[in-house]
Amino acid sequence: MTIRTILVDDEPLAIQGLELRLQAHDDVEIIEKCVNGREAIRAIKTHKPDLVFLDIQMPGFDGFSVVQGLMEVEPPLFVFVTAYSDHALRAFEAQAVDYLMKPVEESRLADTLDRVRQRLAEKRGVEEVDRLKEVLAEVAPEAAADIADGGAGADLSANRYEKLINIKDQGQIFRVDVDTIERIDAAGDYMVIYTGDRNLILRETMKDLEKRLDPRRFQRIHRSTIVNLDLVKQVKPHTNGECFLVLGSGAQVKVSRSYRDVVARFVH
Repeated sequence: MTIRTILVDDEPLAIQGLELRLQAHDDVEIIEKCVNGREAIRAIKTHKPDLVFLDIQMPGFDGFSVVQGLMEVEPPLFVFVTAYSDHALRAFEAQAVDYLMKPVEESRLADTLDRVRQRLAEKRGVEEVDRLKEVLAEVAPEAAADIADGGAGADLSANRYEKLINIKDQGQIFRVDVDTIERIDAAGDYMVIYTGDRNLILRETMKDLEKRLDPRRFQRIHRSTIVNLDLVKQVKPHTNGECFLVLGSGAQVKVSRSYRDVVARFVH
């Protein structure tokens, strides 16, 4: 898998330094180098790269303006590169894969590229599943329906769901492995994310968050609660057709009657 890459920086030495470090990674192909934001937008729209290393501090269009200028097209993956650490929060809010400080360290760059490879593999996996569904819908409608209902092809479609979620809480960015999320409670437009060792606040609606999580593992058991079914240790019956789930941490959460049948399909 070749990672078609564009470098954007108004400092030629910075581009040369990054280009030199990227030579150690055989799957990275640099297809264009840009010295300002306007050039970058044109190049990205023309070449449709997989990845863009994007400087933030540039005259005219800065890095964030470049991202905004690509709202009407499918954007590539972005890695922000800058000498100023105070832009880190905005970088993650802009859904950047990572944020690198100048001068770029080889070990940090390697970690970033591993993350990029994972994201690209997930994206291409989803595209393959979509193409498979289109073909099956034409030549084998029953097989296509089986995939849609969670049949043999469902394992492929699991790649579309998040494995890491960036959560900005109290001025910090936490990278949370979804496997560690035990439950999620809604509080208006905020979600309280419970993991094994901390509780974090995420500004997002439950409806949007559900789309990012694998429904085979994360199920709503109440109007305002999602549970990781892999971390359910016990089911305790309750009155009026309700029940409680006992989680790995010992926390107990109630399953309302309207959601009990949904959970029963996964918890045995």
